[in-house]
Amino acid sequence: MNEPMHRFKYTKLSKEAIDGKLVPTAAGPICMSEYSDFLSGKTFKIVTDNGPVLSYAFKSKNRLVLAEKGETTVESGYGALTLKHVVFFSHMVPGTQKGFNVVLDLTNDLATVFEVWFSGYKDNREVQRQMYYGYIEIPGKESPTTRHHLTNRIEGKGFHWIQDTGVETLEFYPSIVSSSFVELTRRGDELTYCAPSDFIMINDNMYIYDRVECEFSGVMTIYVMDLFSVTQIGARLGFNEKDALEYYMFRGSGEIVGQLAVLEPFNDHGDKIAFGPNMTPAAKKGERMVYRPLQSFANMTEDEVHQAGLKKTTVFDPDANMAAHSLPFSDFLAGKELTVRYDDGPVWNYRFDDAKKLRWRREGEAQWREEAYRAFEPDDGMIFFCHLRSGTKPAECKKIVLDFANGLTTCVNSRMGTEYMGNEVSYQIAFGVIEMKGVEAPRYVRHALTDELAGRAFSWSYSDQMTSMHAYSTPHSASWTIYMDNQALGAQWSAPCKYVKLRDDVYLFSLVEEACNGGQMTVVINAKIMHDCGFGFSGGKNGLEIGIIGALARNIGCYDVKRFFGPKPRKSVNVDGRLEAKVSRNLK
Repeated sequence: MNEPMHRFKYTKLSKEAIDGKLVPTAAGPICMSEYSDFLSGKTFKIVTDNGPVLSYAFKSKNRLVLAEKGETTVESGYGALTLKHVVFFSHMVPGTQKGFNVVLDLTNDLATVFEVWFSGYKDNREVQRQMYYGYIEIPGKESPTTRHHLTNRIEGKGFHWIQDTGVETLEFYPSIVSSSFVELTRRGDELTYCAPSDFIMINDNMYIYDRVECEFSGVMTIYVMDLFSVTQIGARLGFNEKDALEYYMFRGSGEIVGQLAVLEPFNDHGDKIAFGPNMTPAAKKGERMVYRPLQSFANMTEDEVHQAGLKKTTVFDPDANMAAHSLPFSDFLAGKELTVRYDDGPVWNYRFDDAKKLRWRREGEAQWREEAYRAFEPDDGMIFFCHLRSGTKPAECKKIVLDFANGLTTCVNSRMGTEYMGNEVSYQIAFGVIEMKGVEAPRYVRHALTDELAGRAFSWSYSDQMTSMHAYSTPHSASWTIYMDNQALGAQWSAPCKYVKLRDDVYLFSLVEEACNGGQMTVVINAKIMHDCGFGFSGGKNGLEIGIIGALARNIGCYDVKRFFGPKPRKSVNVDGRLEAKVSRNLK
């Protein structure tokens, strides 16, 4: 059974409700660590380029007075943490839905300001942010000409972080405009999620990172990290799944778990984002390039999908946009007859009339049914073929691996429709054996689910014009990232998936773009030849389709993450940052 992703239902909070929930922020954020008193008693002005001018007076280590652009002063609580020569402080503006997160670089008097606010998007709870680069104005001293800036210097890095709150995450930066993360404590579901992000360089070892979980609760996370010590200071702001406010600061420590290859030209340092022709930069304050697939995806019923399939069904189009680099079709099965027997499941008889036509029946039935099929040979003595099951409602599709060398078979049984929508694929994987003259089937050995690909990343070129990068970041999910101009990585999304080990360095990979376009990709990956082959299955207003998939691969690197997965005791975190043991029952 597929685990759903991006299905979290959040309350559409009204502006008035958010006003009430933000009242406690006037006291400042909470923190499990001791706040710094470095700013206590100090006054200074921050001047930003094309942004606010902020005059601060810090009355104590948790109270400040702000005058923005010389306007009336307001007093609020705040919190400040230091990391080497960097001071990070955060506060909200009482009586409003906005606040500021400020990074001060004391070695060169630079400042980067993040203005944050609610009710700036059609979903009021989603935190908006705008960053401004500037400096600390010091009377009698010439203003610095340098600034903090966007960067690709940490593109491709992966981290394991543990906060002083107990929150534990894996975080990956495969893109220069997005990041992906795995919540190891909050949810413990071992799935990867994506969020639009910013990556800002302070110096060679210190950087600023932020993300807003746009397709989820709308929470923002921001922190400064030091790569020398692999430590962080940061803040989290937003409403969780219980609509409770989370506004706290944190310290964290971690480790770098890997570095993926960066493919931009050597003279591209990422200070400007080279958007491709189909990726336009944001034009309004606070906007980011955000992937919001469900807003453009039409949710269809089972019957609507069925009727569309009756009008048009396309199978094995050789000119499809993911077929240019496919392997050649195989005629290995032509003239053969065999049975596939799946454990605790169906038994199917097959007769392959030629390289494109087959007949099938369930064992015990008298009637044979004819279908079009296509087959690939991804490894010696291994065939991967696919066909529709005509006349089924909802439509069904079989993608079957025949491992003749080992007498084994694996079947991906797919059908249109899930509990959420009719035009989204659901599937199950069955393991079994081949029964055929000359093939000796094992009694106990089977292909099996595997975590061997977890942490690895490949680029996949489906044509000379279409390449994406897949990061297999957990044993149960993967993310894909689209390349922009100059080979920088851009828009990113994730979905649950399954991995099956067929042989050493040969794997079956199946993913449904859940809560996205609903389509399924199922391929056999042969890491020995760095090539895959397989089939897509999808349905919608334009009918039903089985597509051909084939791509050339490059090894982009690996994250050392397999050790973080598997059944283990979990901990959850209260909204005030205090730990709460997750206990289901007492053991006597």
